[in-house]
Amino acid sequence: MVWTPHVTVATVIEQDDHFLLVHEYADQDAAVYNQPAGHVEAGETLIAAAVRETREETAWLVEITGLLGLYVYTPPHRQDLTYYRICFIAHPLQHFAEQALDEGIISADWIPYAQLTHMTNLRSPLVQRCIDDYRAGQRFPLHLIHEHIWL
Repeated sequence: MVWTPHVTVATVIEQDDHFLLVHEYADQDAAVYNQPAGHVEAGETLIAAAVRETREETAWLVEITGLLGLYVYTPPHRQDLTYYRICFIAHPLQHFAEQALDEGIISADWIPYAQLTHMTNLRSPLVQRCIDDYRAGQRFPLHLIHEHIWL
C-alpha cells in the first residue's frame, strides 16, 4: 500500500447564520455539499489557494480573515489516502454572478445552519465539524502560518 497525503484548503463563509456551501459531484457521481475547498497548487500559498478555490467554486471573491484549524481525515476503507485540510475563515466581498463555476460544481448555495445540521449528504464529517468549530468561536490568527515559497 502506498500512502497518499493531500494538502487541501477550505473556507468557512458565513452571513446571517447562513453558510456558503458548494453542491458538487463527489468521486462516485453522488451530489454532496462541501465548503469551497481544493488542492494547493505548486508555488501557491495556502491563503492564495483558499481565495482561488473559493472564487472558482462559488464565484465569490473573499477576504481571508482567520485560521479556523488544521483537520486530518482518512476516509473509511481508504487507509492509503489522508487529507490535511487547512480551513480558513473568510468574509465575502463580491459576487460575480456571470462567472462559470468549476467543472463538477452544481451550485454555490447559502445554507441556513438549522438546515445544515439535518443534511445527510455532506462530503465528509469535516464539513459539519468546521462549521461547528466556527460557531463555537474557534479562531487563530493568520500570522501562525509562515510560508516561504521559492520559485
